[in-house]
Amino acid sequence: MRKEFKEFASRGNVVDMAIGVILGSAFGKIVTSLVEDVIMPPIGLVLGKVDFTHLYINLSQERFSTLEEAKEAGAPTINYGTFINTVIDFLIVATVTFFLVRQVEQWRPKKNVVSSVSRRKPCPFCHSPISPRAIRCPHCTSALKGDLKVVIRSGGRKPSKEA
Repeated sequence: MRKEFKEFASRGNVVDMAIGVILGSAFGKIVTSLVEDVIMPPIGLVLGKVDFTHLYINLSQERFSTLEEAKEAGAPTINYGTFINTVIDFLIVATVTFFLVRQVEQWRPKKNVVSSVSRRKPCPFCHSPISPRAIRCPHCTSALKGDLKVVIRSGGRKPSKEA
């Protein structure tokens, strides 16, 4: 079991994933700081010196002047300012991740995509290129699968409608 774990842990994709998680965590902290310390203060200033982290709805009957007082008293609150910060944080992470993945995909070599023309096979009757999944040739209309006995009996010609 120890050997299996060592093989699992030393695989390239597991190590890459671990590095990605660590870097993602660090990147998340940077984005959170960007939102809370750089983006939201100017927005709050424009909206009348509002600190979004202090925006909340008090669900109790008591009055509190700050969110911290409400939390200390154990009052139920809806912290929508913190939620707004978190949504902006997510949007930044999602946008950066999108552009990062898009750039990495452009750097990767293109996979050899076999064109549909090269995957064709010749019709056994008219030798025109057809799909390997075809059951009837689109050129000579010969049955390739299913009604093959009828085609063989007719000498490779299209069976007449009278048969």
